[in-house]
Amino acid sequence: MQQLVLKSLYVVARLKYPQLRKDLSYFVRDNYYCKLVQGRYLLHDYVLKRKYKVISYQGEFDQELRYVLPFAYWHHLNGTLSKTISAQHTKEFYFFSPNHEERFKQRIWTESYAHYDVPNMTHSNSYSFRNWAQVPYKAHFRNDIFVFGKPLLVIANKYNIEWDQPPINFLDIPTLDQIIKTYGTKYQIIYNRPLPTQIVQDNSETMQLNEHAWLKEHHPDVILMDDLYKQYYPKVANNYNHLQLMVYANSDHFISMHGGTAALASCFGGTNIILSNPNWGMEHHFNEYENLFPRLSGATILHAKDRAEVLNYLNNYY
Repeated sequence: MQQLVLKSLYVVARLKYPQLRKDLSYFVRDNYYCKLVQGRYLLHDYVLKRKYKVISYQGEFDQELRYVLPFAYWHHLNGTLSKTISAQHTKEFYFFSPNHEERFKQRIWTESYAHYDVPNMTHSNSYSFRNWAQVPYKAHFRNDIFVFGKPLLVIANKYNIEWDQPPINFLDIPTLDQIIKTYGTKYQIIYNRPLPTQIVQDNSETMQLNEHAWLKEHHPDVILMDDLYKQYYPKVANNYNHLQLMVYANSDHFISMHGGTAALASCFGGTNIILSNPNWGMEHHFNEYENLFPRLSGATILHAKDRAEVLNYLNNYY
């Protein structure tokens, strides 16, 4: 029956969006099906309203931030959330959950392909926000610890294998040098690129950029998130994710990279410049930097297609 419904929904997607590339219609189809599945729970969600919902997720961090956490938070607000299950070091992300279990030691990026229990689970141009609510991370984690004499600018970089290719979306050392020299006097820059040992990995192997040592030598005024972790774990921050939440909550200015890095920085309001090459990833096909990412917190999202555009946005907005 499920396969028959999925085939029918694919036809609907093709008819509704005839200009969309055929393979992309599968994403729209899956989101149609995700919304259809929610019909099973109408009585529980809107009439009985008991704490029944158990939400378990082991997939990519990016999709957890975009789809799963807002769904879980909606159930919290609705009074129907019973338990959440996710990867290690995620308790703080689910601060609102009455019972959160950190079960998984590894993320499985393919899990989302059959994860139909969340109203939105794939890229789409037909998102449903009926059972979806902004998680108030900024209000919850704002603190008096990570406060400096200048406003914060968080550079959330990455240097990973992407789509089985060498790193695509990242700031290289010359670009970092230019940004720091130009904006270091106006902002207290915090540089964040988590090490593999600090977060739960999926299929995206982390590579060596060797910028941490370079930053310490050439730009000692830049604060490394890694150094903050050494200083504040475990007395203040329970884990690296907790530290990120606390630091990001005190910032209104971000530069981030395609994927989970961009999604996380989009959860704290302010302005987020996202470096995302339009030749890779599905976000571009579905205009998600306009119709989804701003909804995560009300942030202003500036999509930079290359490093030159990052610098241009910085010049115009920062």
